[in-house]
Parts: sequence; C-alpha cells; structure tokens
Amino acid sequence: MKGFPKGFLWGGATAANQCEGAYLEGGKGVSVSDVMTGGSHKEPRRASLSMDEAYYYPSRTAVDHYHRFREDIALFAEMGFRAYRFSISWARIFPNADDKEPNEEGLAFYENLLRELKKYGIEPLVTISHNEMPLAIVQNYRGWPNKKVIDLYVRFCRTIFERYKDYVTYWLPFNEVNDLMLPLSDLLQGGIYSEKEGGDRSPEGLNRRMNALNNVMIASARAVKEGRKINPAFRFGTMICHITMYPRTCSPDDILLVQQDDLVRNCMCSDVMLRGEYPYYAWRFFERNGVSLALSEEEKEILKEGVCDFYSFSYYQSICESTQVFDEKTSGNIMGGVKNPYLELTQWDWPIDPVGLRYTLNKVYDRYHVPVIITENGLGASDVLEDGRVHDPYRIAYLRRHIEEMKKAVDDGVELFGYTAWGCIDLVSVSTGEMRKRYGFIYVDRDDEGNGSYARYKKDSFYWYQKVIASNGEELGEEPG
Repeated sequence: MKGFPKGFLWGGATAANQCEGAYLEGGKGVSVSDVMTGGSHKEPRRASLSMDEAYYYPSRTAVDHYHRFREDIALFAEMGFRAYRFSISWARIFPNADDKEPNEEGLAFYENLLRELKKYGIEPLVTISHNEMPLAIVQNYRGWPNKKVIDLYVRFCRTIFERYKDYVTYWLPFNEVNDLMLPLSDLLQGGIYSEKEGGDRSPEGLNRRMNALNNVMIASARAVKEGRKINPAFRFGTMICHITMYPRTCSPDDILLVQQDDLVRNCMCSDVMLRGEYPYYAWRFFERNGVSLALSEEEKEILKEGVCDFYSFSYYQSICESTQVFDEKTSGNIMGGVKNPYLELTQWDWPIDPVGLRYTLNKVYDRYHVPVIITENGLGASDVLEDGRVHDPYRIAYLRRHIEEMKKAVDDGVELFGYTAWGCIDLVSVSTGEMRKRYGFIYVDRDDEGNGSYARYKKDSFYWYQKVIASNGEELGEEPG
C-alpha cells in the first residue's frame, strides 16, 4: 500500500475563541464568542448582548493559551508537529471592527506566536475568521447581511497579510463556512443576533442567512485576490464542515434526498470557492425557498477571480437521512441524523465512521482535483487525570482507524497533503461550551465552571501521536483485542 507522501503535514488545530482566553487583555475587544454562555449536551448555550454576569462565559478564560502559547508550542514540537492550525481573533486586531488603526498589541501577539512556530520548524495554517468577529459588527452593522462588513473583513485580511507575509503560506479565509446555512450559526458565523433559541428558522431568517453567506463568499474571494497581490506564494483553502450523508434505506426516495441535501449542504460553498460561481442546484434551492440573493455582475466576476487553491475540511462523523420515520437519532457536528445501525456512538452520541473519511476524501478529490488537507478530526470524551497521566485508549483507537482510512485514500490516488487533529490541546467545546468534552493530546486542568490550575499534562495519546508522526503514519500500534 502506498504510504503518506514525504513532507506530509502532521499536526493539530485550535481556534482562538476556544483556547486563548485573555478576552479583554492586550487591547482586545469583545467577540461574539465572549457572549456565549456555557452549556452541555442537554442544555444549549445562550447568547446575551448585555453579558449577564450571572452566567459563566467559558471563552473569556478558555485554557489561557494567550499567556502559555510558548509552553504549548514546545509541547507540540515535542510531539513532532509539522503544522499547526490556529486562528487569529479579529477582535484582537480590530477591537471594534472599524477602528482607524489596528491594535498593535494584538498584531505583536500573533507575530510572537508565529516566530515561536518558526523556531521549531512548524508550518502555520492560519484561519482568518473562526467565530471571533468583534461583537461591534453585530451591534453596529447587524452582521454579515450588511455588505459594509465585507470591506471591514478585507481590511482585516490586508493588515494581517502585510504583517505576516514572511511567516505564513497557508490561509483559510473562513472556518466551516457552510455552517452558516444553518440557524444555529446565526450569531457565531453570521453576526446575526436573534432572541429565538437555535437561531431564526423562518423564511425571512433563511433569506437573511443566505445573503450573509453570499457576502462571506464575496469577502473570501476579495481576500484571496488581495493576498496574492501581497505575496504570490500565498495559498488559500476552503474550510468545509463536511457532514457525510448516507441514505438510511435503499429506497430511491432516500437516495434522492441524500443527493440533494449533500449538494446544498456540503458542496455549494466549495463549488463557489473552488469553481468561482454558484452551481445550478443552488439557484433552484434559492428559488424554491424564497431566497433573493443580492449578487451583482461585478461580484460574480470577483467570485471567479478569487478562487481557492486547495480543499480543507472537518470530518467527525457521518449521518443517515430518510424520507421514512425512524425513532432513533444521533447527534453530530452542527447537525445529527437518523441512527446508523452499523456504527458505534461516542459519549456525546456522535457516530464513529472511519470508512466514511476515506469515502469523503475520494468524493471531494474526484469533484475538485485540487490538493486536500483534513483540518479537523478528533474524538471528544471525558478524560480522567490520575497521578499526572490520562489513559485514553478510546481516543487512540478513534484516531488510528481514521488515519488507516486516510492511508487507504492516499493509495486510492487522493492528493492528501496534511492532517491537523482537532483540539490538539484540550479547549472549550464550541457546541456545548464544556471543558469536560476533551479532544486534546494534552490535558488542561480546567473544568466546566472555570476552576483549575491550567496545568498541562501529556495523555497516552500524546506519545502515540508522537510515534505516528515520527514514522510518517506507518507506526499506528495494534488495535486492542
């Protein structure tokens, strides 16, 4: 079997709002994540623009990466990381979005972080917008439906492109950009505040959300164009939340349902970002759902001129869909589905489907014929710290199986160039706001109420991943009997 290519980018991924903390230090402004309360699998997170101090807001302290990034990067280097995906908090650079000048303390923080990565020979993969927009965009501009936000975003991009042009090659304009199709992402990704729990599900809400997403697409294309002027060596990627879908039965109706949902949910955004225009099925979706898209001829040209270079995506699980009624359901990253009887579930009721990753890799490479990198994949679980160690064979088993399927996809012919496991260090879960739902190779002493010392501890998976990287994915260990 063909192995992973030489120079494969093994590493890990985080997001500023889930790990940095220091929410008002260094000149940073309040972000949309800073007003999200804690929650759980059963209790949804809430947002309040008035920031009710009766609630706990986990992103404000997170795991204190802001003060401990050197310690954390040294641990990543000890694992052998060749790449580290992180995000730049927009609110740390432009606290109010429309400030006359960028915040120098914020710019210096990320420059120091990038220098630390360079010291260890770790390639940065930078997400420009990952649920960290300034809250002022919500308050003063009402979010991404306002086309003025495009100019604010492009100015932010131009600022960081100029400052970090000698440090960064790989950029992701938006995280899981297609999530904005769903009401749950109204605030964090759309800057759209609604007092309706779970977002605005009305036809008007959908129209508002689709126009916000359209403006995000235009902003991404303009950022790509600006970046290439500043440094022609820059490479830009999509970042798609890929919810791999299967029909629950072999009924033709189920097959058709999955085909249509997959196109709109998984393919539409990457079609625009990699092919430069909205596909035929998108226009029919808009027409059928009463969506009136504000897209000029000039903006259509911008979309064509600002296409990305590679495809990146998150993959955690697959779901089943059906036109028939099934009582058993599962959860998932942003959306769940009908239970698949062939798959195990995680502690948070997410299906575990390693083979689905191979299927997805082949699917997206066949569709786009561009290099592919997996920028999120991992297992959220409750870990127990005992005598300074965490034994997490369940995480090792999950990752081993997915890496085995990645290797098979490479053997299939997929041009896969990297893998950054999600939450390489424990951080705040974006879906539930919990610390208890841990993904990292590194345990952080912090709980769901914000208590703890922030001390870092290496899990068993830390040493396992170290061997995986050193062997370029050849030494995965044995599956437990």
